[in-house]
Amino acid sequence: MSGASARLLKLFEGHRLTPTQRRIAHCMVRRADDAPFLSSVELAELAGVSQPSVTRFAVALGFDGYPALRRHLREAQPVPAADGTGGAGAGAGAEARNAYQQAVHAEIENLRQLAAQLADPAPVAEAGRLLAASRPLPVLGLRAAAAQARGFAYFAAKVHPDVRLLDEGGSMLADRLDGAVRAGASALLCFALPRHPRETARALEHARGAGLRIVTVADSAFAPVVRPGDLLLPAPVGTALSFDTVCAPMMLGRVLLEAMCDELPDAQARLEEFDARAAERGLFVE
Repeated sequence: MSGASARLLKLFEGHRLTPTQRRIAHCMVRRADDAPFLSSVELAELAGVSQPSVTRFAVALGFDGYPALRRHLREAQPVPAADGTGGAGAGAGAEARNAYQQAVHAEIENLRQLAAQLADPAPVAEAGRLLAASRPLPVLGLRAAAAQARGFAYFAAKVHPDVRLLDEGGSMLADRLDGAVRAGASALLCFALPRHPRETARALEHARGAGLRIVTVADSAFAPVVRPGDLLLPAPVGTALSFDTVCAPMMLGRVLLEAMCDELPDAQARLEEFDARAAERGLFVE
Protein backbone atom coordinates (compact mmCIF):
# COMPACT_ATOMS: atom_id res chain seq x y z
CA MET A 1 0.00 0.00 0.00
CA SER A 2 1.38 3.39 -0.94
CA GLY A 3 1.87 6.18 1.56
CA ALA A 4 -0.92 8.16 -0.11
CA SER A 5 -3.34 5.23 0.23
CA ALA A 6 -2.42 4.76 3.88
CA ARG A 7 -3.04 8.46 4.60
CA LEU A 8 -6.46 8.26 2.98
CA LEU A 9 -7.44 5.15 4.93
CA LYS A 10 -6.40 6.88 8.16
CA LEU A 11 -8.54 9.88 7.22
CA PHE A 12 -11.58 7.65 6.70
CA GLU A 13 -11.14 5.59 9.89
CA GLY A 14 -13.73 6.13 12.59
CA HIS A 15 -16.30 7.79 10.35
CA ARG A 16 -19.74 6.26 9.86
CA LEU A 17 -20.11 6.32 6.09
CA THR A 18 -23.04 5.15 3.99
CA PRO A 19 -22.43 2.49 1.30
CA THR A 20 -22.38 5.25 -1.35
CA GLN A 21 -19.83 7.23 0.64
CA ARG A 22 -17.69 4.14 1.13
CA ARG A 23 -17.73 3.64 -2.62
CA ILE A 24 -16.28 7.12 -3.01
CA ALA A 25 -13.69 6.39 -0.34
CA HIS A 26 -12.60 3.17 -2.07
CA CYS A 27 -12.32 5.03 -5.36
CA MET A 28 -10.08 7.63 -3.74
CA VAL A 29 -7.87 4.94 -2.22
CA ARG A 30 -7.50 3.26 -5.63
CA ARG A 31 -6.60 6.64 -7.17
CA ALA A 32 -4.69 7.88 -4.14
CA ASP A 33 -2.02 9.75 -6.08
CA ASP A 34 -4.62 11.57 -8.21
CA ALA A 35 -7.21 12.17 -5.46
CA PRO A 36 -5.92 15.61 -4.34
CA PHE A 37 -6.31 16.93 -7.90
CA LEU A 38 -9.71 15.49 -8.88
CA SER A 39 -12.70 17.78 -9.12
CA SER A 40 -15.94 16.71 -7.45
CA VAL A 41 -17.41 15.99 -10.88
CA GLU A 42 -14.43 13.85 -11.88
CA LEU A 43 -14.50 11.92 -8.61
CA ALA A 44 -18.25 11.37 -8.96
CA GLU A 45 -17.78 9.95 -12.46
CA LEU A 46 -14.96 7.65 -11.35
CA ALA A 47 -16.94 6.35 -8.37
CA GLY A 48 -20.20 6.09 -10.32
CA VAL A 49 -22.13 8.37 -7.96
CA SER A 50 -23.71 11.81 -8.17
CA GLN A 51 -21.78 15.02 -7.59
CA PRO A 52 -23.92 15.94 -4.54
CA SER A 53 -22.94 12.57 -3.04
CA VAL A 54 -19.30 13.65 -3.20
CA THR A 55 -20.18 16.87 -1.37
CA ARG A 56 -22.06 14.95 1.34
CA PHE A 57 -19.10 12.58 1.61
CA ALA A 58 -16.74 15.50 2.35
CA VAL A 59 -19.13 16.86 4.96
CA ALA A 60 -19.38 13.43 6.59
CA LEU A 61 -15.60 13.53 7.04
CA GLY A 62 -15.89 16.85 8.87
CA PHE A 63 -15.07 19.30 6.07
CA ASP A 64 -17.14 22.28 4.95
CA GLY A 65 -17.32 20.81 1.46
CA TYR A 66 -15.34 19.00 -1.17
CA PRO A 67 -12.95 21.93 -1.90
CA ALA A 68 -11.89 21.88 1.76
CA LEU A 69 -11.30 18.12 1.59
CA ARG A 70 -9.22 18.46 -1.58
CA ARG A 71 -7.20 21.29 -0.04
CA HIS A 72 -6.53 19.11 3.02
CA LEU A 73 -5.30 16.26 0.79
CA ARG A 74 -2.96 18.57 -1.10
CA GLU A 75 -1.52 20.04 2.09
CA ALA A 76 -0.99 16.54 3.52
CA GLN A 77 1.20 15.47 0.61
CA PRO A 78 4.87 15.03 1.57
CA VAL A 79 7.28 17.61 0.20
CA PRO A 80 9.51 16.01 -2.46
CA ALA A 81 13.17 15.70 -1.55
CA ALA A 82 15.86 17.32 -3.66
CA ASP A 83 16.78 13.99 -5.23
CA GLY A 84 13.17 13.44 -6.31
CA THR A 85 12.66 10.45 -4.03
CA GLY A 86 10.01 12.08 -1.87
CA GLY A 87 10.13 13.49 1.64
CA ALA A 88 12.08 11.88 4.45
CA GLY A 89 10.57 8.59 5.43
CA ALA A 90 8.02 8.61 2.61
CA GLY A 91 6.34 5.23 2.64
CA ALA A 92 8.61 4.03 5.45
CA GLY A 93 7.01 1.35 7.52
CA ALA A 94 3.86 1.19 5.37
CA GLU A 95 2.74 -2.43 5.10
CA ALA A 96 2.18 -3.82 1.64
CA ARG A 97 -1.49 -4.64 2.19
CA ASN A 98 -4.20 -4.26 -0.39
CA ALA A 99 -7.66 -2.96 0.55
CA TYR A 100 -9.02 -6.46 1.20
CA GLN A 101 -6.17 -7.37 3.52
CA GLN A 102 -6.56 -4.04 5.28
CA ALA A 103 -10.21 -4.86 5.97
CA VAL A 104 -9.28 -8.25 7.44
CA HIS A 105 -6.63 -6.72 9.69
CA ALA A 106 -9.11 -4.09 10.86
CA GLU A 107 -11.54 -6.86 11.77
CA ILE A 108 -8.81 -8.70 13.66
CA GLU A 109 -8.27 -5.52 15.67
CA ASN A 110 -12.01 -5.43 16.45
CA LEU A 111 -11.75 -8.96 17.82
CA ARG A 112 -8.76 -7.93 19.93
CA GLN A 113 -10.84 -5.11 21.39
CA LEU A 114 -13.61 -7.57 22.19
CA ALA A 115 -11.15 -9.95 23.86
CA ALA A 116 -9.86 -7.11 26.05
CA GLN A 117 -13.43 -6.14 26.96
CA LEU A 118 -14.20 -9.72 28.01
CA ALA A 119 -11.43 -9.55 30.61
CA ASP A 120 -14.35 -8.56 32.84
CA PRO A 121 -16.84 -11.41 32.29
CA ALA A 122 -19.44 -10.04 34.70
CA PRO A 123 -21.68 -8.25 32.14
CA VAL A 124 -21.84 -11.31 29.88
CA ALA A 125 -22.49 -13.58 32.87
CA GLU A 126 -25.36 -11.33 33.97
CA ALA A 127 -26.77 -11.34 30.44
CA GLY A 128 -26.56 -15.13 30.37
CA ARG A 129 -28.61 -15.35 33.56
CA LEU A 130 -31.27 -12.98 32.24
CA LEU A 131 -31.61 -14.81 28.92
CA ALA A 132 -31.70 -18.26 30.50
CA ALA A 133 -34.43 -17.22 32.95
CA SER A 134 -36.72 -15.70 30.32
CA ARG A 135 -39.42 -18.16 29.17
CA PRO A 136 -40.00 -17.49 26.33
CA LEU A 137 -36.89 -15.67 25.11
CA PRO A 138 -37.55 -13.15 22.30
CA VAL A 139 -34.53 -12.38 20.09
CA LEU A 140 -34.79 -9.20 18.03
CA GLY A 141 -32.73 -8.19 15.01
CA LEU A 142 -33.94 -6.21 12.00
CA ARG A 143 -32.35 -5.51 8.60
CA ALA A 144 -28.54 -5.71 8.93
CA ALA A 145 -28.87 -7.30 12.38
CA ALA A 146 -31.32 -9.99 11.25
CA ALA A 147 -28.58 -12.49 10.41
CA GLN A 148 -27.04 -12.18 13.88
CA ALA A 149 -30.41 -12.62 15.59
CA ARG A 150 -31.25 -15.60 13.38
CA GLY A 151 -27.92 -17.30 14.08
CA PHE A 152 -28.27 -16.82 17.82
CA ALA A 153 -31.86 -18.07 17.83
CA TYR A 154 -30.95 -21.16 15.78
CA PHE A 155 -28.38 -22.34 18.29
CA ALA A 156 -30.21 -21.09 21.38
CA ALA A 157 -33.25 -23.20 20.45
CA LYS A 158 -31.14 -26.32 20.96
CA VAL A 159 -30.74 -25.60 24.66
CA HIS A 160 -33.51 -23.11 25.59
CA PRO A 161 -37.10 -24.44 25.68
CA ASP A 162 -38.76 -21.44 23.98
CA VAL A 163 -36.86 -19.04 21.72
CA ARG A 164 -38.88 -16.59 19.60
CA LEU A 165 -37.07 -14.97 16.68
CA LEU A 166 -38.20 -11.44 15.77
CA ASP A 167 -36.36 -10.64 12.53
CA GLU A 168 -39.12 -8.91 10.56
CA GLY A 169 -40.62 -5.51 11.19
CA GLY A 170 -44.12 -4.34 10.41
CA SER A 171 -47.33 -3.96 12.34
CA MET A 172 -47.15 -7.52 13.70
CA LEU A 173 -43.90 -6.94 15.58
CA ALA A 174 -45.57 -5.28 18.59
CA ASP A 175 -48.18 -8.07 18.63
CA ARG A 176 -45.45 -10.71 18.77
CA LEU A 177 -43.72 -8.84 21.59
CA ASP A 178 -46.99 -8.65 23.51
CA GLY A 179 -47.50 -12.36 22.94
CA ALA A 180 -44.07 -13.14 24.38
CA VAL A 181 -44.81 -11.01 27.44
CA ARG A 182 -48.16 -12.72 28.00
CA ALA A 183 -46.40 -16.09 27.78
CA GLY A 184 -44.04 -15.07 30.59
CA ALA A 185 -41.00 -13.45 28.93
CA SER A 186 -38.88 -11.38 31.30
CA ALA A 187 -36.00 -10.35 29.01
CA LEU A 188 -35.30 -9.63 25.36
CA LEU A 189 -32.05 -9.97 23.45
CA CYS A 190 -31.53 -7.39 20.72
CA PHE A 191 -28.83 -7.23 18.06
CA ALA A 192 -28.58 -3.57 17.04
CA LEU A 193 -26.22 -2.87 14.15
CA PRO A 194 -25.84 0.06 11.75
CA ARG A 195 -27.70 1.49 10.08
CA HIS A 196 -30.15 1.39 12.97
CA PRO A 197 -33.77 1.02 11.79
CA ARG A 198 -36.38 3.21 13.47
CA GLU A 199 -38.45 0.05 13.86
CA THR A 200 -35.80 -1.37 16.17
CA ALA A 201 -35.95 1.71 18.39
CA ARG A 202 -39.77 1.57 18.46
CA ALA A 203 -39.80 -2.15 19.23
CA LEU A 204 -37.37 -1.69 22.12
CA GLU A 205 -39.45 1.15 23.57
CA HIS A 206 -42.49 -1.12 23.35
CA ALA A 207 -40.60 -3.93 25.07
CA ARG A 208 -39.40 -1.64 27.87
CA GLY A 209 -42.94 -0.38 28.37
CA ALA A 210 -44.10 -3.99 28.69
CA GLY A 211 -41.57 -4.58 31.45
CA LEU A 212 -38.93 -6.60 29.58
CA ARG A 213 -35.29 -6.27 30.57
CA ILE A 214 -33.28 -5.43 27.46
CA VAL A 215 -29.93 -7.04 26.65
CA THR A 216 -28.40 -5.36 23.59
CA VAL A 217 -25.43 -6.34 21.45
CA ALA A 218 -24.64 -3.05 19.69
CA ASP A 219 -21.82 -1.60 17.62
CA SER A 220 -20.87 0.91 20.31
CA ALA A 221 -21.87 2.34 23.67
CA PHE A 222 -23.40 5.27 21.78
CA ALA A 223 -25.80 3.25 19.62
CA PRO A 224 -28.95 5.36 19.23
CA VAL A 225 -31.34 2.57 20.25
CA VAL A 226 -29.75 1.98 23.68
CA ARG A 227 -31.28 3.53 26.79
CA PRO A 228 -30.22 3.78 30.45
CA GLY A 229 -31.23 0.60 32.22
CA ASP A 230 -30.43 -1.66 29.25
CA LEU A 231 -27.64 -4.18 29.64
CA LEU A 232 -25.37 -3.09 26.81
CA LEU A 233 -22.68 -5.36 25.37
CA PRO A 234 -20.72 -3.41 22.72
CA ALA A 235 -18.86 -5.07 19.85
CA PRO A 236 -17.28 -2.94 17.10
CA VAL A 237 -18.13 -3.44 13.44
CA GLY A 238 -15.70 -3.09 10.56
CA THR A 239 -16.19 -0.25 8.10
CA ALA A 240 -13.33 -0.81 5.67
CA LEU A 241 -15.52 -2.34 2.94
CA SER A 242 -18.69 -1.10 1.24
CA PHE A 243 -20.80 -2.97 3.79
CA ASP A 244 -20.09 -3.49 7.49
CA THR A 245 -18.24 -6.57 8.67
CA VAL A 246 -19.56 -7.97 11.94
CA CYS A 247 -17.18 -10.65 13.18
CA ALA A 248 -17.03 -9.14 16.67
CA PRO A 249 -20.84 -8.96 17.18
CA MET A 250 -21.15 -12.54 15.89
CA MET A 251 -18.43 -13.72 18.29
CA LEU A 252 -20.07 -11.88 21.17
CA GLY A 253 -23.35 -13.60 20.30
CA ARG A 254 -21.64 -17.00 20.60
CA VAL A 255 -20.11 -15.96 23.93
CA LEU A 256 -23.59 -15.04 25.13
CA LEU A 257 -24.82 -18.47 24.07
CA GLU A 258 -22.09 -20.06 26.18
CA ALA A 259 -23.00 -17.89 29.17
CA MET A 260 -26.66 -18.83 28.76
CA CYS A 261 -25.80 -22.53 28.55
CA ASP A 262 -23.90 -22.19 31.82
CA GLU A 263 -27.17 -21.07 33.44
CA LEU A 264 -29.33 -23.84 31.97
CA PRO A 265 -28.86 -27.03 34.00
CA ASP A 266 -30.29 -29.24 31.26
CA ALA A 267 -28.39 -27.64 28.37
CA GLN A 268 -26.00 -30.55 27.90
CA ALA A 269 -28.80 -33.12 28.07
CA ARG A 270 -30.74 -31.19 25.41
CA LEU A 271 -27.69 -31.10 23.15
CA GLU A 272 -27.11 -34.82 23.52
CA GLU A 273 -30.77 -35.50 22.79
CA PHE A 274 -30.57 -33.39 19.64
CA ASP A 275 -27.44 -35.20 18.48
CA ALA A 276 -29.11 -38.57 19.00
CA ARG A 277 -32.20 -37.55 17.03
CA ALA A 278 -30.10 -35.98 14.29
CA ALA A 279 -28.20 -39.26 13.91
CA GLU A 280 -31.45 -41.24 13.73
CA ARG A 281 -32.81 -38.94 11.04
CA GLY A 282 -29.55 -38.75 9.12
CA LEU A 283 -29.61 -34.96 9.16
CA PHE A 284 -25.93 -34.39 8.55
CA VAL A 285 -23.30 -35.78 6.23
CA GLU A 286 -20.74 -37.45 8.46
